[in-house]
Amino acid sequence: MSDTPSSSPALARTRIKICGITRVEDARAAAALGADAIGLVFYPPSARHVSVAQAREIALSLPPFVSVVTLFVNAAPDLVEEVIDQVRPALLQFHGDEAPDDCTRYRHPYMRAARMREGLNLLDFASRFSTSQALVLDADQPGYGGGGEVFDWSRIPANVAHPLVLSGGLHAANVTHAIRQLRPWGVDVSSGVEASKGLKSAQRIAEFIAAVRAADL
Repeated sequence: MSDTPSSSPALARTRIKICGITRVEDARAAAALGADAIGLVFYPPSARHVSVAQAREIALSLPPFVSVVTLFVNAAPDLVEEVIDQVRPALLQFHGDEAPDDCTRYRHPYMRAARMREGLNLLDFASRFSTSQALVLDADQPGYGGGGEVFDWSRIPANVAHPLVLSGGLHAANVTHAIRQLRPWGVDVSSGVEASKGLKSAQRIAEFIAAVRAADL
């Protein structure tokens, strides 16, 4: 009998991304409380939008082994390239209407968001974006996410051959159930851990992470 970690489901751990960080103190709190990654939003209509200078300061404040993910919505290539150069993200996240070529042109690891509207064929979507590190599953709503809405989880096929990151309306009260039902690779939360739009609550982050860990037991 193998004793390697991959052979033991009990050792599985759901990864956690805290998205929409706008302040150094929120990034440091998320890291200290156990987040695996933080998300920085480069979409001006969003209340969680940050400048490249802000993002660089936040990224440089993080301790080792906490990843930075930079989120774009139909962004100009010059902006994406500037962010890669100045912020050095571990992953890009494309959350708009980007085609596969728009995502791969930077030769940088990326995740692709899928807005889970009725009629979306997620298997076809995963095939189109087969070069992505993961698919981020979010609610289909105006503003490209961050609205705190849960989508119908029954729309997720059981046989998607891709790591899935569950997003959309997650918070401490529902994330344990979501993980036990779906067993995603990771979860992505923004509004569910906020004191107000763009400002995170350390207490809510702690409660969310504790709820994720409860699901992993």
